[in-house]
Amino acid sequence: MTQINKLKIFNDPIYGFISIPNALIYDLIQHPYFQRLRRISQMGLSYLVYPGANHTRFHHALGCMHLMQKAVDVLRFKAVEISEEEENALYIAILLHDIGHGPFSHAMEKSIVEDVHHEEISLLFMRQLNVEFKGKLSLAIKIFEGDYHRKFMLQLISSQLDMDRMDYLKRDSFYSGVAEGNVNSERLIQMMNVEDDVLVIEEKGIYSVEKFLMSRRLMYWQAYLHKTSLVAELVLTKILKRAKELTIKGAILPCSEPLQFFMQNKIDLNSFDTATLDLFSQLDDFDIISALKAWQRQDDFILSSLSKMIINRDLLKIHLTSDKVAIDDLTPLKERLALEYNISIADTNYFIFKGKIKNQAYNKEAEPIRILKKDRTVEDVIESSDQLNLKSLSKSVTKYYICFPKQLV
Repeated sequence: MTQINKLKIFNDPIYGFISIPNALIYDLIQHPYFQRLRRISQMGLSYLVYPGANHTRFHHALGCMHLMQKAVDVLRFKAVEISEEEENALYIAILLHDIGHGPFSHAMEKSIVEDVHHEEISLLFMRQLNVEFKGKLSLAIKIFEGDYHRKFMLQLISSQLDMDRMDYLKRDSFYSGVAEGNVNSERLIQMMNVEDDVLVIEEKGIYSVEKFLMSRRLMYWQAYLHKTSLVAELVLTKILKRAKELTIKGAILPCSEPLQFFMQNKIDLNSFDTATLDLFSQLDDFDIISALKAWQRQDDFILSSLSKMIINRDLLKIHLTSDKVAIDDLTPLKERLALEYNISIADTNYFIFKGKIKNQAYNKEAEPIRILKKDRTVEDVIESSDQLNLKSLSKSVTKYYICFPKQLV
């Protein structure tokens, strides 16, 4: 039997060639759990706004691993000791950090799977893979859970300046064409160091950090919280909730077996066993889109109307405001719609609803981004920066929205 060469390379449009560091990483990438990420969009329904935003979580995971390879090289060059086992664990943890995302993940988390966060599902996948790979992921899981004594390793995977954010900002900016999100990840990684087992950025990298935080703020307003992306995700959440509601009442809706399972059963973290995880691993964007195509022709007026909105990109109107929306503001709209569609006031909640969104580029309450000064003291980037805009970036900006059918304008 011929030995497969597992030290392959991927050609990435952003970083050029990405190399697979060893056979274990190759085998993890080849696993069906990971290959599923090729069928999960990185930016959900944002392609309805930015036609180029069709890249996947598979792209993103490989990009994160590539940045982690760069970070390990830089830190070792600066005499930070990282053993081969720790290095490998970092690659595994960052590669698998998003493996628990479902199709159009945020809509899924709020409708079909009951309040189970994708990070919790990622951990379930990692534990299952650890069984299959005979314990070779144990250290990666320990780091991912924050149980490892070397704190900076978790910060490389999950913090306010981690490989995940560095890749998705740069990648999402590239594919969407929103140039403001393009961060200088190379420079940021070159400026990294470790002081008292905590990740720091050297003082001369402070302007790169400021640019990174500003890019994050702008990407949220222009891409992730773009009003059309937002309303599309909200409509999808309503569709999945309605489909689940009808299924529980006994309706048989055409869709794939894995999707049918999650619609028929109330799944929370406690009921997420190995069999459930296996069914979840068979779910991807194609299950949802093919279901929406079929549901357009269902007898249920709500399900068919909402499904057509996504398929034909003829969405609800969304109005953003700085002021809170009172519940009374919706009543006249609901009454008009109930008459026009001949539905109950309760059913108008699928078409007319309100909510709020928040954007905070830098969270002062969370683990800070630390700047290492020339005198070896460490301080929060907000204290180090001479830019007043960094203080404003740490303020949470809230906007309120109201969604309703266009004919009610």
